[in-house]
Amino acid sequence: MAHSLTPGSTAPFREPGPNQPALDADAVWEARADLAACFRMAARHGLEEGICNHFSALVPGYDDLFIVNPYGWAFRELTASKLLICDFHGNVVAGEGQPEATAFYIHARIHKALPRARVAFHTHMPYATALSMTEGEPLIFAGQTSLKFYGRTAVDHDYNGLALDESEGDRIAGAIGDADIVFMKHHGVMVLAPTIAEAWDDLYYLERACEVQALALSTGRKVLPVAPAIAEAAYRQMREGDAESARLHLASIRRTLDLEEPAYRS
Repeated sequence: MAHSLTPGSTAPFREPGPNQPALDADAVWEARADLAACFRMAARHGLEEGICNHFSALVPGYDDLFIVNPYGWAFRELTASKLLICDFHGNVVAGEGQPEATAFYIHARIHKALPRARVAFHTHMPYATALSMTEGEPLIFAGQTSLKFYGRTAVDHDYNGLALDESEGDRIAGAIGDADIVFMKHHGVMVLAPTIAEAWDDLYYLERACEVQALALSTGRKVLPVAPAIAEAAYRQMREGDAESARLHLASIRRTLDLEEPAYRS
């Protein structure tokens, strides 16, 4: 299912600008380690699919370079040093290997078109993907966890096959609008965030919300949404401390991995 990418040109050495960190700076390495931790924990939770899914984050201090997983590696294998730094033309400026083709064409175009999306996580995680295949809006705002996403979701209704060129990446970016969470019909989900911690937090809780909804639907009883006014109020309560809660959530998974899978940070 995954596809290799043939880059358009060979990347020259990229000298950082006067106000930009070197690509081996501490802040860049920490971003790599954070992203590697997310890959490892996503694998533990079964949120990945083979070697086909991808996470990316703009390099700290840059608006035109992003960190992404290399083609051919499962999430559970990834480490900070295995991750690639790419430009928006498909050139690898740091790391060994190439990004998977759909990873490049989706993530490069989203980061370029939507500067607010400094982080983009795309998965085919089972419960969210299952709901993307159903009639109507995928997420019913019926459980407390789902209210974290109230007013933050969009649906890309126009599945068009694999994203193997810039036009499909641009189409997906255009379908996102102002949303943070995008259900891609017949495909999977995309989570956009300003930080790696917030992307991880949203990805984790989105799948939990979708799992509970799928269980509720399996009873055959009608699922009752929360009244809009209460849903809006609960959403605002959750969002007040969301960034700090996400930071602590990521810190907790790094502590767990430090004890059980410390290779992620190598």
